[in-house]
Amino acid sequence: MTYAENLWLFFVLLSGIIIVPGMDMFFVIANSLTGGKRAGLSATAGIMLGGVYHTLLGAIGISALLAVAPWLLNVMLFAGAAYMVWIGITLLRSAITVERIRAARTASLWIAFRQGMITCMLNPKAYLFIFAVYPQFIRPHYGPLWSQALIMGIMTAAVQLAVYGALALAAGTSRNLITGNPVATIFIGRTAGLLFIGVALLTAWQGMVTTGINF
Repeated sequence: MTYAENLWLFFVLLSGIIIVPGMDMFFVIANSLTGGKRAGLSATAGIMLGGVYHTLLGAIGISALLAVAPWLLNVMLFAGAAYMVWIGITLLRSAITVERIRAARTASLWIAFRQGMITCMLNPKAYLFIFAVYPQFIRPHYGPLWSQALIMGIMTAAVQLAVYGALALAAGTSRNLITGNPVATIFIGRTAGLLFIGVALLTAWQGMVTTGINF
């Protein structure tokens, strides 16, 4: 797989992750409904900064593994692929529906930004996700790890801005679309589940080819 193909695969997976209704999405919509579009965009900016933080953390973790025990990167690659398959199966078996979105208590744009950033940075599932996904895409043979992480961080922020920013600008419509159409949210979740499983199997296979593992 070329580096360009690797980035496209990451972009597809990233887009599938972000469009699945979840805590970040609901936080943006809630702020938009209670504080207006500017509050929603402020919350989006905070979440984007949190996403960049997670990208840097993933790159630092992979760099540390390569420096201390390079063989652990392969272990993480296959363990991460197995975890991604588990996430995919969970999404396929779940029915993501939203009855209502609670109002956010924000008094200023700064509070919306800060809460969005902290919520994203402290999400425990995000850490598990990073160390499962990033070893699949950040590879030493693609070049310096810092440049790969930089590009992935920019892509993450851009997709978050496109999705959450659009929801912030059309909060009323987006809320009705999410809360009033459970079939759509279930479809999104299960499509993302298939995407997780497909990407996990593909990256695991690529890892076996790269490391020379045969069964």
